[in-house]
Amino acid sequence: MLLELRVENYAVIDNVAVEFAPGLNLLTGETGAGKSILIDALALLLGDKASADAVRHGTEKAVVSAVFESDSKALDAVLEENGLDADKAQLILRREIAAGGKGRVFVNNQAATVAVLRQLAPHLAVIHAQNEAVLSFDAGSDLASVGEAFAAWNGIRNRIEDLERDEQDRMRLLDLWSFQRREIASANLHAGEDTKLEAEKRVLANSERILSAAMAVYDALYEGNVSASSLIRSASRHLEDLARIDEKFRESLAQLESARITVDDVGQMLRDYAEDVEASPDRLAEVVDRLAALDRLKRKYGPSLEEAIATGAELERKLNEMENKDETLRKLRIELAQAAERYLDQARNLSRLRYDAARKLEKQVESEINELAMKARFRVEVGGSDEEANWTSKGFDTMHYLISANPGEPLGPVEEIASGGELSRVMLALKTTIETGTTGGGRSRSTRDIQRTLVFDEIDAGIGGRAAEAVGKKLKQLAGTKQVLCITHLPQIASFADQHFLIEKRESGGRTKTSVRPLDADERTKELARMISGAKLTETSIKHAEQMLKANR
Repeated sequence: MLLELRVENYAVIDNVAVEFAPGLNLLTGETGAGKSILIDALALLLGDKASADAVRHGTEKAVVSAVFESDSKALDAVLEENGLDADKAQLILRREIAAGGKGRVFVNNQAATVAVLRQLAPHLAVIHAQNEAVLSFDAGSDLASVGEAFAAWNGIRNRIEDLERDEQDRMRLLDLWSFQRREIASANLHAGEDTKLEAEKRVLANSERILSAAMAVYDALYEGNVSASSLIRSASRHLEDLARIDEKFRESLAQLESARITVDDVGQMLRDYAEDVEASPDRLAEVVDRLAALDRLKRKYGPSLEEAIATGAELERKLNEMENKDETLRKLRIELAQAAERYLDQARNLSRLRYDAARKLEKQVESEINELAMKARFRVEVGGSDEEANWTSKGFDTMHYLISANPGEPLGPVEEIASGGELSRVMLALKTTIETGTTGGGRSRSTRDIQRTLVFDEIDAGIGGRAAEAVGKKLKQLAGTKQVLCITHLPQIASFADQHFLIEKRESGGRTKTSVRPLDADERTKELARMISGAKLTETSIKHAEQMLKANR
């Protein structure tokens, strides 16, 4: 669940912080106030592409941050996989976009990447726009097993294609791979060598400074006329006199002796270290040359030294395969047939699950659609064949969503038949069905188990009246199990809010600023009245707003 969203210097927003609640969170405001900008800012934290153009004019950077409730093992797994520490209670995301175009990402105050945000996003929130393609929904089960089987089959197929290239291409590849392998092998690379050499380079480049500093410390601690060691010895003698008079100084005397021993040990260590330091220009030049050679290899085959070493091993494998082409091909074709069989087994099982899920989905979605002031028929058409040309990481099926929006009309593709308002309601019906996990179909993981926030950006576009009220009820129903954020222009929908936010745009100091604030009961009535009658509130619109709130409380 999204607990808090903060936006600084983003578009027309200078500084906004919004605390969201469970249930249905509605955001309303005048056209152009910045409602969608708030959703765009949230999308950045889910991995969307950033643009320096969105940084508020006159500022150096935009900052977007959010706090999510974090109690998901899936979230912890993503963090662990990326070497990030998890907080059992909360997940804190922050993204900075500099006016110059560069940006930074932080997860739980640790440096991260946009790729990590994209991995976390499915477990945190999903944003749906009015014009979103409904074809993105998949009624099937977890695709991981099919994807893994496809990747294995496709990998073997690519290896066979490499070996079966025509002779000219094959000879060119052999020459290239042989050169690359020799280049890597002749360098005699060792894992971690670059790190050790960098440390040695720092010492060699600063040898005189190191020697001077080490000897200065040695003199101050041990060898000098007024060294720490001699001063401690002198203090110990005086303390011995005190200890003979009062026993309580015995412990202090022991502590002072311990300090003297430590000082002596550190001094001796620094002396030994200084003796080993050599100012060797020849060795420094040798280290610099070696590091330059390693950097060149890392740029070509890395980016790390370990990856360059791994590339050398992979080239060795490819060359061995090429040299033993006929035997390798024979083995690979056997492996390919086995991999194809495994893929087909997984893909056919997925297809059966899709067919079952499609029948359940179409009945449920049709029922949901007709609760949204429509009299429609809805079908999910699963097609395709298991021919190799149709194989993908998501199986071999094709899926089409068909609708008849009016009685007596034939079924047709949703994206061609449905109007904007009808498409909004189909989308909401699909989301209600899928997010509440009612389709079945043998899914290995019910969507109902994913406690993510659902965001609807003006999904009410193109509807009004009775349809709008039906959409409001459906959003309220969905918010019973999920946190829902919704931007709306319709009072019929806004009246169902568990928490209502007003987004306002005002001018201050010659600059336009956007603010967001939660509304209390009286303010909410006035906002609904404004949505009903426009800027000028009337007694009739206020009474109408009060009735709507009372009816939908």
